[in-house]
Amino acid sequence: MDVNLALSPQAIAFARLDTKTKVLARTAQLFSDAYGLDTNAVLEGLETREALGSTGFGRGVAIPHCRSKDIRRPSLALLRLETPVDFAAADSRPVSLVCGLVSPENAGSTHLHALAAISRLTRDEMKLQMLADAPDTEAVYALLTNQFLRDAA
Repeated sequence: MDVNLALSPQAIAFARLDTKTKVLARTAQLFSDAYGLDTNAVLEGLETREALGSTGFGRGVAIPHCRSKDIRRPSLALLRLETPVDFAAADSRPVSLVCGLVSPENAGSTHLHALAAISRLTRDEMKLQMLADAPDTEAVYALLTNQFLRDAA
């Protein structure tokens, strides 16, 4: 299954944040910086989805996501937190890796396939450790693009 996820190097950041609210705001800012989306619109979408239930996926990972009329294909932003943040995850573990996803409004199953691809990536202990150990955002970008290129082949 080919998940055509957009990933811009500008959509990856390392940060020290202390609340879920700040994490969502920084994630929305990454989508704005990398893909030209309206920060407030993305933040509102992420917060609305989060209000339905935590996107804390477990194992220190959160996948906040929403849809936007201003984007053409599912797009990824990644935020690695220097200090884990409580995300009310199902396993109660604080989050240190945030994989944000914004999909087109009418993406349908494409949005679900993108979430599944992110989920598969973050369930792999070795890949998760490689992302945690990456020395800089360029290394994270290389890991992610190699992973998605391999999955798409």
